[in-house]
Amino acid sequence: MNYSKRLWVTLLVICLFSFGVLLWLGGEIYQQAPPIPERVVTTDGATVYTGKQIQDGQQAWFAAGGQQLGSVWGHGSYVAPDWSADWLHREALALRDIIAQEKFHGAFDALPAEQQVVAGELMKQEMRRNTWDAERNVIVITPQRAQAIRQLSAHYEGLFSDAPAFHQLRVDYAMKENTLSSAADRADLSAFFFWSAWAATTDRPGDNITYTSNWPHEPLVGNTPSASLGIWSIASVILLLAGIGALVWYHMRDEEETVKTSPQTDPLFNVRLTPSMRATTKYFYVVIALFLVQILLGSLTAHYAVEGQDFFGIPLSRILPYTVLRSWHTQLSVLWIATAWLATGLYIAPLISGHEPRFQRAGVNILFVALLVLVVGSLAFGWMSTMGYFDAEQNFYIGSQGLEFTNMGRMWQWLLFAGLIIWLLLVGRALWPAISRPSENRGLITLMFLAAVCIGLFYASSLMWGYRAHYAIIEYWRWWLVHLWVEGFFEVFATAVIALIFCRLGLIRPAVADKATLFSTIIFLFGGILGTLHHLYFTGAPISVIAWGAIFSALEVVPLSIVGIEAAHNYRLLNKAPWIQRYRWMIVFFVSVAFWNMVGAGLLGFAINPPISLYYVQGLNLTAAHGHAALFGVYGLLGIGLMLFCLRGLMEDHVWIDGLLKWAFWLMNIGLAWMVFVTLVPVGIYQAWASVDKGLWFARSAEVVHSSVVETLVWLRVPGDIIFGVGGLLLAVFALRLLVKVKRR
Repeated sequence: MNYSKRLWVTLLVICLFSFGVLLWLGGEIYQQAPPIPERVVTTDGATVYTGKQIQDGQQAWFAAGGQQLGSVWGHGSYVAPDWSADWLHREALALRDIIAQEKFHGAFDALPAEQQVVAGELMKQEMRRNTWDAERNVIVITPQRAQAIRQLSAHYEGLFSDAPAFHQLRVDYAMKENTLSSAADRADLSAFFFWSAWAATTDRPGDNITYTSNWPHEPLVGNTPSASLGIWSIASVILLLAGIGALVWYHMRDEEETVKTSPQTDPLFNVRLTPSMRATTKYFYVVIALFLVQILLGSLTAHYAVEGQDFFGIPLSRILPYTVLRSWHTQLSVLWIATAWLATGLYIAPLISGHEPRFQRAGVNILFVALLVLVVGSLAFGWMSTMGYFDAEQNFYIGSQGLEFTNMGRMWQWLLFAGLIIWLLLVGRALWPAISRPSENRGLITLMFLAAVCIGLFYASSLMWGYRAHYAIIEYWRWWLVHLWVEGFFEVFATAVIALIFCRLGLIRPAVADKATLFSTIIFLFGGILGTLHHLYFTGAPISVIAWGAIFSALEVVPLSIVGIEAAHNYRLLNKAPWIQRYRWMIVFFVSVAFWNMVGAGLLGFAINPPISLYYVQGLNLTAAHGHAALFGVYGLLGIGLMLFCLRGLMEDHVWIDGLLKWAFWLMNIGLAWMVFVTLVPVGIYQAWASVDKGLWFARSAEVVHSSVVETLVWLRVPGDIIFGVGGLLLAVFALRLLVKVKRR
């Protein structure tokens, strides 16, 4: 068996093993997720909540904005609290005070120290004790705890209404007035918040850690890191160092990819553009339009962190509340990046194979119309959902699901899935002659096609949960979509496409590029597939998820350790021949991708990925720093680089004046760095300190989020946003000038 075949076999074995483990652990999550009881009752038989109220409360939270309005178990947005941590802390204080009154006849704060210790210990024992009766499927609590729950319910029902007493808190949390107009929905919401906090503070049966592995950090109830978090964090660092050493050794003995002598002229200079290739032009202009809208929405969303309901005094939240803007901002980030990559696939498939199937152009145009319907329809119906035009079930199916990065209703998800299958068929039939014909590029083309298959089929993971699914199950499948689909298979697809572009340009040797790309894919997926689990450490999953996730999420970082070598390699390609300057900015964007891969995905990613680190910083702005640097810095800039390659082929030399690209490139990169390192990282560190010192509830409280330190850092983000926005505008001006010159011609 030759080396290339061994690599293919290795890739197959790794995928089968990794997905086998991922599915097995998914089964464990299904079986060991925190139970939803039929009723929550007191010891004297009074019903506090029903299971239906808990499930209806989950849907009420989703209707209010869901993960766009605070978070539960750490996943969501960052201005409003983490509701599970917030409820847990408030309930602990209320119950402690009730116990102090009953046992010592005084307020807790007025008691002597020794009596405070007794009251605190009794409270902790009661909250951590698992009183779920599996046979009757009920949770039994004391009347004292029921009294504390009633106090908290009044707080949250007032907060989510338009009660004047809670107006300032709604402003601090960027909540619109009367967030939930129905009193029944507000009561159900309290039931869901109670259950999420109950799971976070109640020991699993026969164990001394909670259903969420003692997350969030809350010393009042004994939620502190378990020993397993420390052990697996140490193991992950050791494996990371070993993996980096092994990869550097392998890389030093690897063959040189570049050719000794480059072609004297551009191999693509006289390529005949097929009708379907020309039809992709409009996709790239939609990409730029969506990108600009996303930049604007991002700026508005960030501003809500300081004014809450207004935009420089304008009551913007009445028509565009924070939850809508953040939902659109995150959804558009995925849509424009995915569109850039998918359009590249449609353009490059006929370029590689030299084959234009019948009706290919019609298929590209039909898919474009479907894209416009999807974007406009999902955003409009999402707005209607948040503004209260639909009931909870309609929200799920046609409005918004209240989930980060996959917010669109189920109808729109089915439309997107159908569009991806059409895209797969269009790309596949254009590539098929090249796949079936022996050539040096055959391995790379096959890898690109397989990645396209995974992109089309794996979006089905977004269809795996139902309307009343358990929250832990929703999170399991949601991260299949966000991590595996966006961060996994799209990256493999892009890696193969870039290698094919450089091969087609005659800059690297196909046989060596084939092996190198296959090896990179193996290394990436070996850590990446099971690395999905690091998102699930504290979402009601068993402790085994932490063990597997810690090991393999560390291995995710290994290939990022040598991206500097990749960046230098790509930059050197500019000097291979004078004609390569035609593709200068495509290559420069690829170089910046390597930089942000190392910084955003590597350094900032591993800073939060070890279990002991994520225990304290999940749901804080260090996560947002990693997200911005990785999502735009890697996937966004990569999409722009691929778009520039396609536009370069679609436009004639006399219209291609790329002076603006230099400014666009540097302004976007400087703006991103400013946003990440001037605001998000410092705010994240400030919050992390608060989380370690007092608990996650405090790090996410208005006292910290609206402290002078954090608000000053948020205002300091404005210059970076402006710089970044100008860079995006210059990219748009450059593209529009191309279009104008073509029309004049």
